[in-house]
Amino acid sequence: MKKFVLCLLLICITLCSCHGRVEHALFEIPEDFDEGKQYEITFWAKNENNEHQRAIYADAVRGFEELYPNIKVTLSSYTDYGMIRNDVLTNLATNTTPNVCITYPDHVAEYMQGENVIVQLDSLMSDPRYGLSGSELKFKSPAKDEIIPSFLDECIIDGHYYAMPYMRSTEACYVNKTYVEKLGFTLPKVLTWDFVWEVSNAALEKGGDGKYKVNGKDVLIPFVYKSTDNMMIQMIRQRGGEYSTSNGDVLLFNDTTKELLSTIYSNARTGAFSTFERSGYPANLLNAGECIFAVDSTAGATWMGAYAPLIDISEDKLVEFETAVLPVPQFDADNVQMISQGPSVCIFNKDDAGEVLASWLFVQYLLTNEVQIAYSSTEGYLPVTSAAHESEEYRDYLARAGEDNNTYYDVKIAAAKLLLANTENTFVTPVFSGSASLRDASGEMINDVTKAAYRNKNVDSAYIDNLYDKVSSLYRLDQMQGVSISEDGAGVKTGFGTLPTASVVLIISLAVAWLLIGAYFVTDMLKKQRK
Repeated sequence: MKKFVLCLLLICITLCSCHGRVEHALFEIPEDFDEGKQYEITFWAKNENNEHQRAIYADAVRGFEELYPNIKVTLSSYTDYGMIRNDVLTNLATNTTPNVCITYPDHVAEYMQGENVIVQLDSLMSDPRYGLSGSELKFKSPAKDEIIPSFLDECIIDGHYYAMPYMRSTEACYVNKTYVEKLGFTLPKVLTWDFVWEVSNAALEKGGDGKYKVNGKDVLIPFVYKSTDNMMIQMIRQRGGEYSTSNGDVLLFNDTTKELLSTIYSNARTGAFSTFERSGYPANLLNAGECIFAVDSTAGATWMGAYAPLIDISEDKLVEFETAVLPVPQFDADNVQMISQGPSVCIFNKDDAGEVLASWLFVQYLLTNEVQIAYSSTEGYLPVTSAAHESEEYRDYLARAGEDNNTYYDVKIAAAKLLLANTENTFVTPVFSGSASLRDASGEMINDVTKAAYRNKNVDSAYIDNLYDKVSSLYRLDQMQGVSISEDGAGVKTGFGTLPTASVVLIISLAVAWLLIGAYFVTDMLKKQRK
């Protein structure tokens, strides 16, 4: 027994030397970049089947290769961020990840569970030769202070940079202003949830022919939301509710969320509200005059409106109307809060430091004005640098809204201006391993109660409690609750506050040891009594 206890204590000491978190070493920059050596790097990008975006990526690759003939960039195009995420996670096990990929910080946190899979960018960013605006670069890279601080901060995980922002967007509410005014309402500069619910329910009035009065059709879903996860996250934020912490605590399942789900359910029950999952792409419904409020990313602006350059419905279904581009509905019109989103770029570690440096050079090239302004003009994206925002070329682009329905499509430029005017009103959610699953769970709950409404199911407090349990299990959120690493990685939250990880391990181990010692003595006493 003595030997057993001694062994247990030695194990405790060993465990206390560990921090319980995968460490990512600082990248060591080569003294010089060997331009006589050939490098081949792969770049996984997402382009929404947009031929203009594909062309811009191709031009960026050509322009970069002209500057660095010893670096060949192979471009692989994807149509969905989720597909990139799945392929990266699949390739992690075989060490066949790309060199560079377009991604979201939530996904980067998942990639980081492997040891040194993702390159920590701190040293690369600050290097005077090859870092941001470095002296040895063959192009003009932005300085760190020229990258919009809030966008750059989104790429910090565990106190370090593991990605660079590439483009930024937010969500916008694309409104059929013609129908709103036809219903007798005046469109405000900032929508409120009460206003949207009121107008949406008023629009459901039908005439004697059984058709909706406002559009004269058999079909009308006044309010359609594409990204239900963003919808839930923004509503919680606006209400001052809790969602998660940077430590990975899941706080989503609370009374505020329950109240929001009940409101969404009641409006879905009347037919005033639906989701992309249930009813289809909001832009198609908006453009056909079968929707009044369509919420989607500002990056989807080229699909929105009667004259949109990208339309997925036939011309005979199009309805002419005036399109307004407004912030997503708010609970407080004087305190606008909207989510910041959009693609970032991360670099995967490789055995050859020169190959990693080549990848970093290409990432910086994506931040040049030429690439940033060209790509942003394809959608309602906003460049991530003040250098691009303040450039004469970008200001000229914004000023020419409405000159045509392609490059200068007014709805697209209005979407970019919306984010530009509200950069300080945007927010991001904490990033940690599992944050992507938490996001999926938040959207699933809205999809669930919406489907329940259309199936005439009763959604009450008990239903929502069961829904909490279901999505918590489905997305394994129950495995994330109860224990969470503190911000600096040095502690664990307990009922007694945040204690050092090593202390918690030691306390638990000692408690187990004392229980075993107690069991030994009880057993020994029982044996003596029998004798």
